[in-house]
Amino acid sequence: MFAIIQAAGWPMWPLLFASVIAVALIIERSVSLRRARVVPAGLLDNVIADLRQHGSSPEMVSRVAAHSPLGRVLAAGLRNVTSTRVIMKESIEESGRAVVHDLERFLTTLGTIAAISPLLGLFGTIVGMIDIFASQGVNGANPAQLAKGISIALYTTGLGLIIAIPATIFWRHFRRLIDDFVVDMEQQAIKLVEVAHGERRG
Repeated sequence: MFAIIQAAGWPMWPLLFASVIAVALIIERSVSLRRARVVPAGLLDNVIADLRQHGSSPEMVSRVAAHSPLGRVLAAGLRNVTSTRVIMKESIEESGRAVVHDLERFLTTLGTIAAISPLLGLFGTIVGMIDIFASQGVNGANPAQLAKGISIALYTTGLGLIIAIPATIFWRHFRRLIDDFVVDMEQQAIKLVEVAHGERRG
């Protein structure tokens, strides 16, 4: 691997840096965006049961908010459970927007890496072509410089695509996952509003 980096030259370093960041972001988002962590099963049922038995208290709201992103959304509704349905829904929507913003953290960076990696590879290709043309001297081609130019052109293009393809796949996967979480949280929040206002039994 180090021999390839040496052969390709300095245009490889931005690509390697981008690849390290991409791998770190993919691992971090894979851990953070687990369904059990974002939309844990049974949380709404426990909140509704607790609400019916003891009502909404500051301690309960704090406990629910600290539980998960879904808990933050439900806690916003619980803080306004005695208010009108409209106010309760507005507070849930405001909290939901903040939660979605947190869930989308680092996705812009991952998407940027997916977009610029082929461009960095193309830049390396251009640098390699410049070296190739520079190797054409009065006495003919310099074989060492010609080989170096070809290495830069091929290795950087290949590495750029190797980085961009999985980064794009994971970026789209995380976007879809967040969309699913948002729909799930909306449905559970609506159920909480309806139960709190006596429009639904459970």
